[in-house]
Amino acid sequence: MASRIRIGLLAALAITVLGVPIGLLWVAIAPRTAYQVSGGKGLLADPETQTLIAADGWFAVLTVAAGLLCGLAAYVLAGRLGEQGLLVGIAAGGVAAAVVAWRLGHLIGGSGYRHALRTAGDGTLVHAPLGLHAYGVVLAWPLTAVVVFGLLEALDVANRESRGKLAAGDAGGGRPGQADEVGGGELDLEAAPTGRDVDRREP
Repeated sequence: MASRIRIGLLAALAITVLGVPIGLLWVAIAPRTAYQVSGGKGLLADPETQTLIAADGWFAVLTVAAGLLCGLAAYVLAGRLGEQGLLVGIAAGGVAAAVVAWRLGHLIGGSGYRHALRTAGDGTLVHAPLGLHAYGVVLAWPLTAVVVFGLLEALDVANRESRGKLAAGDAGGGRPGQADEVGGGELDLEAAPTGRDVDRREP
């Protein structure tokens, strides 16, 4: 039990750290929304802008990709480290990493945006820091990691079972009186040599 907890904690910490590069990548890729300064506040420069949705979409894409890699890595390591600890670790670590990526992406550029709202004149266009509006995408990372890990494990178990059944099955070609008998071992389906009664049921 102690080893499982330790493995889960280490996996969660390792995945949490990955939230930093994912957050930086999100800032580099996702578009930022333009606001117009008005009385020290920011108003959407284009009410029909799609940048808010795009920010959520890019966050989902990046975290799903990260979750896929985490699930694959956990499956590869599960044979040596154990499944239960890793499963809990990638779930908890995925949530923590997604939150780190989200907050880091929102932090970058935030101070400059607030400063512009205070000092810029009305009508000035400024770009707000990234943010999430569909908070459910935070779960994309852990859910993807767990689903990928579970699917790979299920395929592995099914493959092992199918190989075991093939190894235990009758390969055919058994000798007379053995594997190919029917009727409680009294009748032999093997062809009898010409002129001989293998089962000796005739006088």
